[in-house]
Amino acid sequence: GVFGTGMVGNAIGKKLIELGHQVMMGSRTKDNPKAIEWSTANGNHASNGTFEETAKFADVIFNCTRGEIAIEVIKNAGIENFNGKTFIDISNPLDFPKDSAPILIPQYANTTSLAEHIQNTIPDANVVKTLNIVNFEIMVNPSKSGGDPTMFMSGNNADAKDEVKKILQSFGWNDIIDLGDISTARGTEMMLPIWLRTYMATKNPHVAFKIIR
Repeated sequence: GVFGTGMVGNAIGKKLIELGHQVMMGSRTKDNPKAIEWSTANGNHASNGTFEETAKFADVIFNCTRGEIAIEVIKNAGIENFNGKTFIDISNPLDFPKDSAPILIPQYANTTSLAEHIQNTIPDANVVKTLNIVNFEIMVNPSKSGGDPTMFMSGNNADAKDEVKKILQSFGWNDIIDLGDISTARGTEMMLPIWLRTYMATKNPHVAFKIIR
């Protein structure tokens, strides 16, 4: 399942279809034009529905919504529909002040993270934070960065992280670092400001991080 009809949701959903998965794209309404267009373009393995229908349908759910609405979307989908499922959070808690570079929403920064708030909202799901530190093209094709970049993941459940690691590897990620429990997502969410500044300085969206050992 994919929550969100923007560039990230489209890229993730298309890649999953290419890998042979059955994918439903969720949005607020079943007749969302972008979701219908995506499902029509991606063949028999693609479908679309509401957030609630997508949460019920999927075993694994990618959250590709904007960070500031993620909690609302999850609640609208029905908390019980996430029980026992792997919830991959790609979103970032960004605010966009007028005449200024984006910043982290204070309520989700430093001493907590959006991923932790999501885990607390759906306590019986297994939230894994990953893929939030690159743009949508690099998410599903890391070599487009020009190298072999590093991807981090955070989460409380080892089996869910093993499942997510396999998905990341199917996307082309070779260098994956498990940072630990969901609280470690504070670090990766705080990487977004430097990613944004790098993008603004280089005018190149195809940048990624690499940890050198």
